[in-house]
Amino acid sequence: MVMKKRLAAALSLAITLSAAAGCGSDGDKETAPAASASPLASAAATATAKPAAPVKLEVAQISWGASVPADDFVKKELDKKLNLQLTQLLVADQKDYENQINVRAASNNLPDLFMATSKAHVQKLAESGMLLDLTPYLDKLADYKNFAGADVLKKGIVNGKQYALPKAGQAVTHTYWIRKDWLDALKLQPPTSIDELLNVAKAFTENDPDGNGKKDTFGLTGTALATFEPIYGAHGVSSAGAFFQKDGAEVVNTYYQPGMKDALAAVKKFLDAGVVDPEVISNKGTAARDKAFQGKVGIINSEWAQFMKEDAMKIWKDANPKAEWIQLAAPKGPSGIANANSINIGAASGLFVIPKSLEGQQEKLNKIFEVLNYLSTEEGNLLVQFGLKGTHFTLENGKAAMTEQGKKDTGFTWLYQYTGRQETEYLKTKFPTVTAYIDFEAKLPRIKTLDGFVQNPQGFNAADATRYIEEETFKFIYGKRDLNEYDKFLQTLETTFGYKAYVESAIKQLKDLGYGK
Repeated sequence: MVMKKRLAAALSLAITLSAAAGCGSDGDKETAPAASASPLASAAATATAKPAAPVKLEVAQISWGASVPADDFVKKELDKKLNLQLTQLLVADQKDYENQINVRAASNNLPDLFMATSKAHVQKLAESGMLLDLTPYLDKLADYKNFAGADVLKKGIVNGKQYALPKAGQAVTHTYWIRKDWLDALKLQPPTSIDELLNVAKAFTENDPDGNGKKDTFGLTGTALATFEPIYGAHGVSSAGAFFQKDGAEVVNTYYQPGMKDALAAVKKFLDAGVVDPEVISNKGTAARDKAFQGKVGIINSEWAQFMKEDAMKIWKDANPKAEWIQLAAPKGPSGIANANSINIGAASGLFVIPKSLEGQQEKLNKIFEVLNYLSTEEGNLLVQFGLKGTHFTLENGKAAMTEQGKKDTGFTWLYQYTGRQETEYLKTKFPTVTAYIDFEAKLPRIKTLDGFVQNPQGFNAADATRYIEEETFKFIYGKRDLNEYDKFLQTLETTFGYKAYVESAIKQLKDLGYGK
């Protein structure tokens, strides 16, 4: 009797381990019993072994106000498929979320898998000893590694160790949008250069493009310095993000590039001409878009979703039925360079971490790895992108298409995309009527900045340095400080804020990751 019980237990363990090994890209296939097990022994094991209890996992992240429905079909499917009892802590506000994580860290009661809000947050938690170093466990995350890729994994490295698992995928959006009906009214063509953009902005400000007999419109709006990113880009620099590979080779800092002073001078020219929304620096949230939709401004730096998703389109069409918004290619600068908004390829849409307290809990750790691997397979990733196959989406020749029910029911599924998604294809599947706009923005030239890969060296206060850079930039573009003092600005940045040491540290870190020479 004792021998029978031992045999049953051993076979049950073998079957469990075999099933776990079968998860991943072939996770939808049943794993056969071990070849050494006889039919009689297998039958005995089946009869006596009890199903393992579901593993409880708590996942925490910022939800930005989203929530799961009462009929959470994604949770049900994951619980059933992976023998889970999954719960999520969803916090709408980032500051509130960070506070909750800090409180739980202080009591050593962190969630089993949770989102860090930034690379700096990962660094702080790691250096305080709260996070599990995942470097030794990467071999157990084969499907996730294949799905994310080596460049994505680099985003989660702190002090040479893999402390975070970044989400794959990155949205490539934003360009200038312009009122084509205003262009037509003034017999103008879409601008293709910075000089032409300025001339059109002047015409929109001074020549009554809406025909109401009043001088009540402006040429250009946006949110703070992001408004002018294509102007910076036309001079080969970026206003958002400091480090990039110049000509695909040497890593440089944007503030030390010759084109920066030229870019600031170009932005100043727009402001001096009076063609920019006077509130551009203070615009927050949807303020700039609201002005564009209300017919107050004719050019805005924005993204396709803010204009061409059904709810957005209804707003501007209801306000201005004759309005016609079109995308502009990135305008060229004096030397023919053109770049839309920069894209920080070192930044991740999410950085998931595991607390060090789970180090000795192998069953729970293995279950977390199983979840992450499953969500990285085609089957699992389709589930958390588009819902249930046959109900919310169909699959033909490997391509998903949303059903009418899927369009209504799957607005929350991104809350389970712990390993990310292939962004452009996802958006084109979710919003097939606006594919042309998505593709247009995705294919524009952009400076690829690397700041997301960089961790701050000891003693460097990034917040103070950033605040000083912004304050002095505003002074330069509004004529409160002469551009001839730009070198003095750099000198203060280096001496008072320790920026030179930061630059040297960042370039070394980036070289270690394979960027630059």
